[in-house]
Amino acid sequence: MITALDTSVLLDILVNDPKHADRSEALLFQVYKQGPLIISPAVYAELVPQARNRDELDGWLRQVRIQVVPFTADHAYTAGVAHMAYRQAGGKRQRILADFLIGSHAFHEADRLVTRDRGFYRRYFSGLTILSA
Repeated sequence: MITALDTSVLLDILVNDPKHADRSEALLFQVYKQGPLIISPAVYAELVPQARNRDELDGWLRQVRIQVVPFTADHAYTAGVAHMAYRQAGGKRQRILADFLIGSHAFHEADRLVTRDRGFYRRYFSGLTILSA
């Protein structure tokens, strides 16, 4: 079973968030035992500030066996459609396109998404299984 990871869960672990790190780490270990872990290039970009350099970030991802899977035009189109629906429903700029790209990427490439932001992803990617951290 392929599991996509949202930035929030990985940041919980990387910054040792006192409120969320233990739960996120336990869930990451659980899904790791069930199959491959992937992230989108958007998640990768959001993780960059947590590393001193690219080698450190890539090394950490290799260590925890997380693969970066590239975007495709299908991912971008699905994200654009969801973002348009969000804006037409009165959504403000609180949600940036990266959130929609992360959801779309998970929808197309994975069986499920691990995130702390389950309401957003459930609403705009209803066919995507969400595991809450």
